[in-house]
Amino acid sequence: MSEHKPPTIDPVAAARWAQSPVETAPWLHEEVARRMEDRLQWIVQKPQTWLDWEPSRGGCEGHLRVQKRYPSAQSYVYESTSARQAHSRKVLTPAWWSPGRWTGATPRFEDAPAPVQMVWANMALHMAADPEAMIGTWHKGLAVDGFVMFSCFGPDTLRELRRVFEAAGWPPPNHQFTDMHDWGDMLVHGGFAEPVMDMERITLSYSSAKSLLDELRGLGRNLHLSRFGGVRSKAWYSEMQDRLTRELTAPDGRLSITFEVVYGHAFKPKPRLKVAPETRVSLGDMRAALKN
Repeated sequence: MSEHKPPTIDPVAAARWAQSPVETAPWLHEEVARRMEDRLQWIVQKPQTWLDWEPSRGGCEGHLRVQKRYPSAQSYVYESTSARQAHSRKVLTPAWWSPGRWTGATPRFEDAPAPVQMVWANMALHMAADPEAMIGTWHKGLAVDGFVMFSCFGPDTLRELRRVFEAAGWPPPNHQFTDMHDWGDMLVHGGFAEPVMDMERITLSYSSAKSLLDELRGLGRNLHLSRFGGVRSKAWYSEMQDRLTRELTAPDGRLSITFEVVYGHAFKPKPRLKVAPETRVSLGDMRAALKN
């Protein structure tokens, strides 16, 4: 395990979230997957094998988009729990009568027999207690010259919500999200080369505080070490909705909130030759060389 871990993430809470069940990926995750898939047009390399990292959370529709872009490529699916693997298998396996059932389009749910040429990881890193370890796993599973394509939340995500909580004197509503430049540094530290990072801000609006909170529950959990220690009362929940309504309502009557999405890709280079830091020559060898 890496020693460089997000300082605000509670690893116990992160492990609990990783094992929690999921029925379908959030709408926002699927939208980010659509935007990330569009970025593949700039990648010259066309992978013949690729791994989708937890599409049950990252988006099965996103998986199908990548599959459509690389129709002859063999895909593999990684899920951390058997329940989520069963969900992804049900959604992604073509019907018996579908032509895709008999082509490379059918994903496999066992380990790839050899390193793959692309790892696709949508909206996973920001919920990891040890993201460098996750990056190391991706690096290990890639072939030389293969690449990782990933997305995650950036530090401006939920900035309006944080201001409301801070003004009320409450603990932070979310753990801190990592800046894209730090992700680039971690990729290089993990053995990747030529990291390319990009980000965009997406503003979503909601008809009510309740609808906003309902969507946030589907997107993840607050893993902050200093989060509220227990279940809040109905009175507190009502006060929070009132504060959100007052502070976040725009002139059009809807509540707006920001999500910063970070995109990145990087290649696995050929191993570097190890060169000894110094060369030692005995005095006898030096004398022999000078005589010749």
